[in-house]
Amino acid sequence: MVRPKKPRIMQGCPQAVFFKPQGIPLRLLEEITILPDEFEAIRLYDVLEYDQKQAAATMNISQPTFARLIQRAHQKVGAALILGKAIKIEQTLE
Repeated sequence: MVRPKKPRIMQGCPQAVFFKPQGIPLRLLEEITILPDEFEAIRLYDVLEYDQKQAAATMNISQPTFARLIQRAHQKVGAALILGKAIKIEQTLE
């Protein structure tokens, strides 16, 4: 049985939901989707420069969970930049 997901606190809202390489139509690109909790992890860790403990506490999750989340987010963004893919930021349904 899978453990239920702990509710995560997310405060950041993206200014744009798509990023893509210049000069290539979006319809021709593969997309990589950034989930809302991955977006929030990037915002806290890379933009606001929280350490992992602070960011985890802000999101109401454990530090190891935050570490996995930020690693997954960095892998997705890195793959999009290196492989020339579009980044889609999924929106929360609120």
